[in-house]
Amino acid sequence: MLTPFRALVETLSITMLQIDDHIETRPAVGKTLSRIHRDTRFSHDKSRYRDKMWFTFKRTPKDWTDSPVYFFELTPTDWRYGLGYYSASRATMELFRQTVRDNPQGFLTVAACLGGEFELVGESYKRPLIKEQPAELAHWYNRKSFAVMATRQDLEPVLSGELASILATGFTQLEPLYHYLMKIEMLKKAAEPEKISPAFMDERWLSR
Repeated sequence: MLTPFRALVETLSITMLQIDDHIETRPAVGKTLSRIHRDTRFSHDKSRYRDKMWFTFKRTPKDWTDSPVYFFELTPTDWRYGLGYYSASRATMELFRQTVRDNPQGFLTVAACLGGEFELVGESYKRPLIKEQPAELAHWYNRKSFAVMATRQDLEPVLSGELASILATGFTQLEPLYHYLMKIEMLKKAAEPEKISPAFMDERWLSR
């Protein structure tokens, strides 16, 4: 499984670097690719290999669960791809909500990039954080963490060679949301001056 996944990552690397030239695209385990072997030390299931594979495109492996990540996952029954957080922190989500409060219409313009292909997923608070908030904003605002993804059960594109084109188109479609979330990363880094890197201070994030 690793060989076709490496080839897929290599094919997509040009597209991903056009979205963000600081994104990690090396087709290696620990960089973009998941491991194929399972850790069975504390599991009753001693199967050697995972029953699913995935890859991610992200800025850095450090604290990646709290940063925006492009992803693709293949299981025996379906495949999915999209963008979002694995597990956003409360601080990250509060910054996200702050940007939505500051410019709700601007955010909705960005969110329109989902079109009909991508679905917003993620656990929500049981009670709304803002009473009588418009539904289209509350749908995002009340999430504890979130991702947007397309899920498909047809395996023909995976087997026919169409997959790279589908993923490139989908990832590019989500580019406005990626850059919106990267602005939040810049706000996080700005609160920690000693940790700011040149990549995060790039003026492109301010001008988008």
